[in-house]
Amino acid sequence: MILTVAAGLVPLAVACGTGKADSGSVSVQQPVTGVDWRVDSLTVTGTTRHAPAAAHLRIDEDGTAAGNLGCNQFSARATVHGDHITFGALRTTRMACAPDRMAFERALSRALTTGTLVAKADAGKLTLTDGAGDRIQLSRSAE
Repeated sequence: MILTVAAGLVPLAVACGTGKADSGSVSVQQPVTGVDWRVDSLTVTGTTRHAPAAAHLRIDEDGTAAGNLGCNQFSARATVHGDHITFGALRTTRMACAPDRMAFERALSRALTTGTLVAKADAGKLTLTDGAGDRIQLSRSAE
């Protein structure tokens, strides 16, 4: 009986480890790929624009990116390395929409393709920030 109890505790002791714990907070980066993201807003040079309801994007693990810029559909190649994302040239449909939607679309297109973006995902939210500090705010789409 004692041998059985001791054998059952050994895996628990090994799993607990003996290393010193870091005193910093622990955060786990949420996945960016394979998620349907709704674009909530875009902040460029301190001015925030709220996204049209149609604006969304998805980056698949194979690097395929697709979505809607606010009026037109787009597709592109995306490279994801850790928390850095770079979008290639966007291929888009060419519909015309209301001027405010078209202005948002142009700004979002520029923000996605101006260079490498740093991604921070947490609790169903994703922020993509460029080198100038401009931000795209996204939320996980309801499934």
